[in-house]
Amino acid sequence: MSAEYDATEFVDTDFQEHKTLAATPTTTSASGSAARAPSVEEVDFQASEAQKKLVELKRAQEALERERAALEEVRRRQTEFQTGRQEMTTQLTRGLGLLEQAEFAARRDAEQMAKTIAEFRAALAHIQVLNEETWTKDNFNVELTRALTAIENARMEWNSARLKFPVLSGAPAKAGEGAAPGRESPESILAGRNFGELCKLGLAMTWPLAAVALLAVIVLVVLLVRR
Repeated sequence: MSAEYDATEFVDTDFQEHKTLAATPTTTSASGSAARAPSVEEVDFQASEAQKKLVELKRAQEALERERAALEEVRRRQTEFQTGRQEMTTQLTRGLGLLEQAEFAARRDAEQMAKTIAEFRAALAHIQVLNEETWTKDNFNVELTRALTAIENARMEWNSARLKFPVLSGAPAKAGEGAAPGRESPESILAGRNFGELCKLGLAMTWPLAAVALLAVIVLVVLLVRR
């Protein structure tokens, strides 16, 4: 009876080991190619591309900042325009009203003054033509009555004008007009000065007294120290 069949007897083990060793480097080479590290040239290229992108972004940022600054300037000028227009519209409207009112009052006063001047001249002419030396005994009473009437009319014109124009009543002069030439009144000296100027003026006027007081204090301190 023949021996049992063994399949391993027909397998070349040396051939199988050689085949296995030949297949192993190929697999390792394929896996190594898939996970290969980047080269120096690739890293430099990527760094150069990133630097270019940074430069482009910086330029874009600078352009946006310039655009924002220009827009803010435009907005400031628009605000200034609107505020200035509103302010000047209000001021000019108010000024026109005040000036028109003042012009009307001045024109009215000027017309009244011109009328008063004409009346004064007429009254003065009536008075100046009066000459009692030409009166006679027959017309004395008539001429005297006429003269008194002319004087009374002139007096009425004068009193009426005094009520309209205070300057005819000898209104007080403005501050500083009654002072002696070359000298200023205290009110005119202090008028229109700010707090700093007033302090300087006060110091200039009182420094002699302050110096004397300071000297007295120094002498007193020296005497106390010597004692």
